Amino acid sequence: MSVAKVIEISSESPKSFEDAIVNGIARASKTVHGIKSAWVKEQHVVVDNGKVALYRVDLKLTFVLD
Repeated sequence: MSVAKVIEISSESPKSFEDAIVNGIARASKTVHGIKSAWVKEQHVVVDNGKVALYRVDLKLTFVLD
């Protein structure tokens, strides 16, 4: 029997939402092992002088407990 846990993380990138997602999962993978899926809960942008400065995502990650 497997038991999974879901955690929530936030990540950001000056390039794109996709880059923020990839960076967030890569960083979480350094300390959380066995990540099986990710769900984008929310997306935000930070605007500076009328231009998008940062793309932010809130992710829910699912991983199997050892």
